[in-house]
Amino acid sequence: MAVDMNMPILIIDDYKTMLRIIRNLLKQLGFDNVDEAADGSAALTKMRGRSYGLVISDWNMEPMTGFELLKEVRADEALKATPFIMITAESKTENVIAAKKAGVNNYIVKPFNAATLKTKMASVIGDF
Repeated sequence: MAVDMNMPILIIDDYKTMLRIIRNLLKQLGFDNVDEAADGSAALTKMRGRSYGLVISDWNMEPMTGFELLKEVRADEALKATPFIMITAESKTENVIAAKKAGVNNYIVKPFNAATLKTKMASVIGDF
């Protein structure tokens, strides 16, 4: 099945610079339909109003972290099938394990480039 290059993607990070970087990387990969949220609670509101083909979330945010968002999404019948990639600056094994147990589809450690993002996305949504 071909990946819909126009599918909506939600990126969540509390740093505007990081949102801009991720948006630019997605654009390089051919994805232009990108929404942004500054934290997990804002993201949850957006996800309840629109169906996303992929969520890419930072781990460390206030007031709701990416990990808390992931748990909320997986507990919500309407949202739980949404592909979810977590981004973090820390590659702590316990965090990776916790995210996997909570249902994350993949994990990216900062810093990363377009090739890394593409590989991680392809493993979650299929080749594009």
